[in-house]
Amino acid sequence: MAVIELKLYATLGKYAPPHADRHAITPGTTIGQLLRELEIPAASVKLVFVDGRRADLETPLQGGERVGLFPPVGGG
Repeated sequence: MAVIELKLYATLGKYAPPHADRHAITPGTTIGQLLRELEIPAASVKLVFVDGRRADLETPLQGGERVGLFPPVGGG
């Protein structure tokens, strides 16, 4: 097992697991797999950042990364 730091912003905060700052993953887990594991609808996630860089649902994680998930932003 490996560990990531997981940040869920705004409306995604309700999906945050306990100890999101040290969330255990299996190395090679993709962002998409992580969303399914946490039961976060992919349509609810607009932006993904891994270590401060844009990522997508196919981005694999190895452990040690900082992962930020952001919902679509509303407004007008």
